[in-house]
Amino acid sequence: MKLYYSPGACSQAPHILMHEIGIGHDAVRVDLKEKRLEDGSDFLAKNPKGSVPALELENGEVLTENAVILQFLGDRAGNDEALPGIGHFRRYRVLELVNFITTELHKRFAYLFNRKAGEETKALVMEELGQKLDWIDQKLGKGPFLMGDTLTIADPYLFVISRWTDKVIGLGRWPNLTAFYERMQRRPSVQGVLAFEGLLESETAG
Repeated sequence: MKLYYSPGACSQAPHILMHEIGIGHDAVRVDLKEKRLEDGSDFLAKNPKGSVPALELENGEVLTENAVILQFLGDRAGNDEALPGIGHFRRYRVLELVNFITTELHKRFAYLFNRKAGEETKALVMEELGQKLDWIDQKLGKGPFLMGDTLTIADPYLFVISRWTDKVIGLGRWPNLTAFYERMQRRPSVQGVLAFEGLLESETAG
């Protein structure tokens, strides 16, 4: 499999997950501004949406959308920890969290990263985002993960969100999310991906 990624983007979630569950893959960096790959070829030929992550499968199919890619990888993990199998109600709790992250958290950050968004818009988004983060902080509790003692496909995605929160807003208001972020940063999978993406030094220095 081949993962198309951009450093620090939401593609970091499946990147981390693939290391967690031991799925071999290649990783190809995408210039999101120019829509070009490292070899100069057109990324839009792989994913006309122009966004990451995109996951190219062995048969040539290209899968997009973070929540779907995470589910696909979870089903390929070979165990019921990352994503329980069909028929287990816990599976739907995990997917519920993934969808909450992608719709209620991730999409709001798009406005904060958009240079065209005005200050009034960003203030409203931050207020709404804060309320959603209040809920996720309560859900996390003492953790160590969203679903208790077991890392699932939702956790690498929440790590990305917590990293963005730390950089854009600050994590001080959410102690459980802060603790989660610090725990995740110590995992070998996260350290490896941050190093690969050229972000490890800035993470640890901050």
